[in-house]
Amino acid sequence: HVQLVESGGGSVRTGGPLRLSCTASAPSYERYYLQWFRQAPGKECEGVATIYTGDGSPYYGDSVKGRFTISQDYAKKTVYLQMSSLKPEDSAMYYCAGRLSRGCGILPSRQFPYWGQGTQVTVS
Repeated sequence: HVQLVESGGGSVRTGGPLRLSCTASAPSYERYYLQWFRQAPGKECEGVATIYTGDGSPYYGDSVKGRFTISQDYAKKTVYLQMSSLKPEDSAMYYCAGRLSRGCGILPSRQFPYWGQGTQVTVS
């Protein structure tokens, strides 16, 4: 079982950067598939970026390619989502989710059993 804790959300101006963190408490951190999701009021949950902790392989959703970067600090068991060129439409609650088996690309939310509490991002 893994616990995921997000941090780093807040309010930022359009065009600005923000970095989110997701720290995992897990005995087998090297075998997790961690994905950032976001959900705005009235909208569907959207997969944003994914990383396989075993080798750091990243995947991105089309709406954030070229603007967001997912990375990890293996020793700290922490995954980061560096967001740049933020737009008002990026405003949402951002969640970190995890699963033990590796996937390929952005996966739907139903495939992730472990979730953090979320962190709010507001761009204006």
